[in-house]
Amino acid sequence: MSVAAEDTNNCGARTQKKPGGWKAMPYILGNEAFASLGWNGMFANFLVYLTRELHIDMVDAANMMSIWYGLSNFGPLIGAFISDAYVGRFKTIAFTSLPNLLGMMVVTLTAWLPELHPPPCTPQQLTLNQCVKPSKTHLLVLLLGFLLLAIGSSGIKPCSIPFGVDQFDASTEEGRRGIVSFFNWSYTISSLVFLVTQTVVIYVQDSVSWTLGFGIPTVCMFLGLVLFFVGTRIYVHVKPQGSILSGVAQVLVAAYRKRKVQLPNNFGEDDDIGRVFYDPPLKDGSIIVTKLPLTNQFRALNKAALIMEGELNTDGIRVNPWRLTSIQQVEEVKCLVGILPIWATGIFTLTSIIQLGIFTISQALKMDRNLGPRRFQIPAASFSVISFLTIGLWVPIYDRILVPSLRKITHHEGGITLLQRIGIGLLFCVVSLVAAGFVERARRGSVNPNPNPTMSAMWLALPLILMGLCEAFSGIGMAEFLNRQCPEHMRSISNSLLSCSWGVASYVSSFMITIVHRRTSWLANDLNVGRLELFYYLIAGLGVLNLGFFLFVAHRYQYKSLKVQDVDNDDDANGDVELVASKASV
Repeated sequence: MSVAAEDTNNCGARTQKKPGGWKAMPYILGNEAFASLGWNGMFANFLVYLTRELHIDMVDAANMMSIWYGLSNFGPLIGAFISDAYVGRFKTIAFTSLPNLLGMMVVTLTAWLPELHPPPCTPQQLTLNQCVKPSKTHLLVLLLGFLLLAIGSSGIKPCSIPFGVDQFDASTEEGRRGIVSFFNWSYTISSLVFLVTQTVVIYVQDSVSWTLGFGIPTVCMFLGLVLFFVGTRIYVHVKPQGSILSGVAQVLVAAYRKRKVQLPNNFGEDDDIGRVFYDPPLKDGSIIVTKLPLTNQFRALNKAALIMEGELNTDGIRVNPWRLTSIQQVEEVKCLVGILPIWATGIFTLTSIIQLGIFTISQALKMDRNLGPRRFQIPAASFSVISFLTIGLWVPIYDRILVPSLRKITHHEGGITLLQRIGIGLLFCVVSLVAAGFVERARRGSVNPNPNPTMSAMWLALPLILMGLCEAFSGIGMAEFLNRQCPEHMRSISNSLLSCSWGVASYVSSFMITIVHRRTSWLANDLNVGRLELFYYLIAGLGVLNLGFFLFVAHRYQYKSLKVQDVDNDDDANGDVELVASKASV
């Protein structure tokens, strides 16, 4: 039995093998759809709520949103650690869903109960800053809702996708194909949900009622939670594997202590490797446990597993885990070290997405947004849905048509490798920014001789469609890469990196805009006198450097290799099956 190592990820103890799979997907994907609708619907228009309904100053409201956004994106690191080390993904999602739902209820109450928000005022009073400001009680209740929501996101965000991946047996071809389709459909659902929240929910909040506009997402979150618990008996549960950070620290400390020790040559060809390196069997009581064989990648770390005199007792058990670690621990640390450079390249992509989203609204306000014979005017903020509509339309075509066709050519269940998919997305990112620069240059050229906007805002669809394709390739590819290449019991940690990426990208975006605004006149308040296209070209140039760095690290990346150990089989010769490591191909 031999498959590419990239395609296998099943390193943890599974309490059951069946049913799981697609039988669990209606509950998991259904919960994800409702939860995404609830989350995005609650905060898609929240800055407007803070300023218009609670009469909070724009700067204060923006700072509140920034602080909360940081908590909700960096908090998942804590939730991921607790999940992977102690309680497992199912319990983490279950326990944090309650404060998440309570937080949404608290925010809804601030809009519903008159006692929890300031008295209403006219638009003129709001413009003149004459409205009654929120009291300390109003702010405390609002911050309580924020805190509960941050707790909820800390547990749900890092565990939802890995929990879906847990349902598939990655040691089978069917399971690996199921994982690929799961990532595609999960991202598609999120994109379509965002499309709904940016149109229908925002319209209800702006034009009908904020209470109803918040109530709908809250009800959706409740329905998603009910659906999640209905499938409890069907789910596959992966056991937590203990503290992750201590295992990483032990490898680093042990390797440092043996830094002057020479490794044996050609150790990878030694059939009796257990006599040289500490390689105990994994006995978790599970049906199948997958081990990571020793590799030459980051070779200095192998010293941590090198057996020295006096480090094993008479029973073959290590005396001090801070002087001798297992091959499994060493290779898990190598997995983490290997994926970090690839993950870092995704931060720039998210930064570009954020900046394009910000300035597309500014461009749309300066363009002709009328549509149809009745001259219906498209809201400037609604143009961002073009990217998500692109994802929603493209991913099913890619998953159901292109992947099967490519699979026949490449004999790879994903059609192309994960790194190839990420690289294509990075290329689309650069092309999208260049296209945005061309559109802005044409817009300014049409405005200068004529102060009235004459260029149709639909030209913005070109860079937005390209950026949507960037997300469809790079975004989904990165999520799948982190979840499949990280050790299975660290999968929540790797998934929390996705949330951190958005947080880091948000701060990087603000930093770049501030620096460019201070040093140049490209980002003037009036786009007609600025040079926004030069800013786009600058980001595109940085994107080329980012793509070059990605190609450099991806070419040297080695997909992880596995050894499947049947722990219920006493015959070691029949119980181990080697899986071949594969070199990355971009």
